[in-house]
Amino acid sequence: MTFLTIGHRGVMGVEPENTLRSFVHAERAGMDAIELDLHLSKDGALAVMHDADVDRTTDGTGLIAEKTLAELRELDAGLGERVPVFEEVLDAVRSPVQAEIKDVAAARALADVIRRRDLVDRVEVLSFHDEAVAEIAQLVPGVRTALVASRWKSDVVDRAKAVGATTLVLNIRRLTLEVVEQAHTEGLKVIGWVVNTQDHLRLARGLGLDGGTTDFPEIRRAGRFTA
Repeated sequence: MTFLTIGHRGVMGVEPENTLRSFVHAERAGMDAIELDLHLSKDGALAVMHDADVDRTTDGTGLIAEKTLAELRELDAGLGERVPVFEEVLDAVRSPVQAEIKDVAAARALADVIRRRDLVDRVEVLSFHDEAVAEIAQLVPGVRTALVASRWKSDVVDRAKAVGATTLVLNIRRLTLEVVEQAHTEGLKVIGWVVNTQDHLRLARGLGLDGGTTDFPEIRRAGRFTA
């Protein structure tokens, strides 16, 4: 079984998260794909950042949606890195990308970039929001999508199927073999997050997961030898 190792916001355990520095490090570490998060700026740019505000990961304060791209560019996102936009990440690395829509409003802008750059084969779109997954699938026929969940009910596999997702990305601390087997029976892949320790990695293997999202590059190396 091929076990995919996905770099979480690059390799955020060792680099400033969601920065070009972090994404390049993830690619050099051999990650199978790179995960990142998207919000819309005030002027419609696809800003790569996890939180709705800039407070935790930059030296600024305030909501991304209330700042222009120029204002976001003035912020230090860690070690002198700037807040990147999605297109810059695509140019900085060649790896497959998992683009997580944190703000439902970003779906249409992301769809435009995927269509314009012909990225259907390279970019998989993720979201906690069922409506965002459904919308991107409608806007970009053939794009791969995944439903993300931290807490879920027994209908999570049905939810994924209803919005056309081909993958579930689930909190590994709450994952059960029953959910994994149900998803696999329905033809869905299951990715666990976050896989940051040897115990997590053994759990992921034991559950029969298709892959894991990790903060650390060494998990990629360890994953090759963990049965």
